[in-house]
Amino acid sequence: MQIFIQVLILLGALAMFLYGMLLMSEGMQKAAGDSLRNFLNSMTSTPFKGIITGLLVTALIQSSSGTTVMLVSMVNAGLISLSNAIGVIMGANIGTTVTAWLITLFGFSYDISTIAIPFIALGFVLTLSKSGKTKSVGQFIIGFALLFIGLATMKDSVPDLKEYPEALAFVQQLTGYKFFSIIIFTLLGAVLTVILQSSSAAMALTMLIVANGWIDFEMASAMVLGENIGTTITANLAAMVGNYSAKRTALAHTLFNVIGVVFSLIFFNPLMRLIGGMVEMVGLPNPVSAFDDLSVITAGPLSFELQKSVLFGLSFLHTVFNVLNTLILVAFIPQIVKIVTKIIPTPKGEEEVFRLRFIQGGPLSTAELSLDQAKQEIIHFAEICHRETTLIREAIEAMNTDKFDEANAKLAKYEQITDKVEYEIASYLNEVSKGEISAVSVIRVREMYRIIGEMESIGDSAEAIGRMLKRARDLGKSFSEDMLKRLNRMLDLLDVAFEAMIENVTIPSVFLKDISNAQNAENNINAYRDKLREEHILNIEKPDYDYQTGVFFTNIVQELEKMGDFIINVSECQVEESD
Repeated sequence: MQIFIQVLILLGALAMFLYGMLLMSEGMQKAAGDSLRNFLNSMTSTPFKGIITGLLVTALIQSSSGTTVMLVSMVNAGLISLSNAIGVIMGANIGTTVTAWLITLFGFSYDISTIAIPFIALGFVLTLSKSGKTKSVGQFIIGFALLFIGLATMKDSVPDLKEYPEALAFVQQLTGYKFFSIIIFTLLGAVLTVILQSSSAAMALTMLIVANGWIDFEMASAMVLGENIGTTITANLAAMVGNYSAKRTALAHTLFNVIGVVFSLIFFNPLMRLIGGMVEMVGLPNPVSAFDDLSVITAGPLSFELQKSVLFGLSFLHTVFNVLNTLILVAFIPQIVKIVTKIIPTPKGEEEVFRLRFIQGGPLSTAELSLDQAKQEIIHFAEICHRETTLIREAIEAMNTDKFDEANAKLAKYEQITDKVEYEIASYLNEVSKGEISAVSVIRVREMYRIIGEMESIGDSAEAIGRMLKRARDLGKSFSEDMLKRLNRMLDLLDVAFEAMIENVTIPSVFLKDISNAQNAENNINAYRDKLREEHILNIEKPDYDYQTGVFFTNIVQELEKMGDFIINVSECQVEESD
């Protein structure tokens, strides 16, 4: 019964540790907001910058998984290239070692849990603030406190194996296969991290296990190596709902860590000698040789000095592994890109527009990242709408040929596409709105709803033009050369309006103050519409002018002008919401 209670306490303490990590990561991401994303986006132009960026961001938010998931989402949204993302991943792996050093320096050496309660009080006061950033900082502080309270509780609740002979015999058996035992514990470390979804939590448990004499330093080192593989699972899970670029990013993370672990296992003994020497340099016993004359499995908790030795050793190992792995593989980033691209090729028919490119899963960890992803999809939506001018040209020119049905079918298909894209983006925005979002994010969501509504209307107008053309064809009507020339001129003006719309949509609303490009395009469309309408009225009096054909012509011109209205509305939505 006692062991059962101890296990429950241990699991509860572990949950508190994990929850503290989650609060810290989310709190810092919310506090940083767009600044964090902009920093990631702007500081990744070279591998070196990417490494430094990944290191700093991960050290800040205390979660390599948080950084890599954020990175996967940004690659998914087309904000960062795959090669630049790999550099950030390398830096994130180094940044995650900060947690291990915090545990080593404070978690075992000092009873930091005694000051954690005042930290929670401070964090709670900050969460009462009306400022969103202040609330997020308070959340970070509470998470920090809960992390160390959980760690302290875990330390006190780890069972003593001497009291449980069966468990002792099982652990002794696992550690008795020499190099195969190292492989076994590497796999155990990977599995443990997959289960916990946190390499920091897995690292903390490994430190507790070795400090309490369950396994020796070499087996604990093997677990740490395995944890570097297991930590890649989170990014792969996030990428499952992403596009092929996101999947490649997650696979590159896995490939990078697996290569490092394989080489570490091949040179395991020299690596252990290096780590042992580094620990001795800080004035502590060599954690590798210290176990030669110590029956660890039967000794129970280690002495304080030996505990510090193994903790420093594991932290050194974690750091050395990630630093050396980065220094060696940074030169091979192009080769890693080629490998993951070959394993995950670009899908056939990727240019098929009915498939969303950037939104393929639920909202991301923060509203800012989620809305950035939605923004990229809206830009893609604008490009889809622009293609409709080409389809309208094809339908008009094919009106007197057998190719008309094919061209008209494309217009009908694109109307369905715009309906679907609008629905998918709107559903995604609805999910984002259900979470805690800032006042700025509320404005962005409202703006996006209006924009996608206007874009969907463009598809409706294009389909309406297809119906008009079909009706004219069924009645045996055809346009003259002059009419075709004028319709193409109208479509040219519409192309200019689309280009202005896409340019404006790409610019963040807060920076978009001048939409004269869109206004000029709209004025030109209206003026040409008026000119063509007047020509139609004058032509009615001509005996050789077919009135019904002229009506079809002017109706199509009117519908094209209506498309221009929807196009200018998109730019106006952005300016109105940013005011």
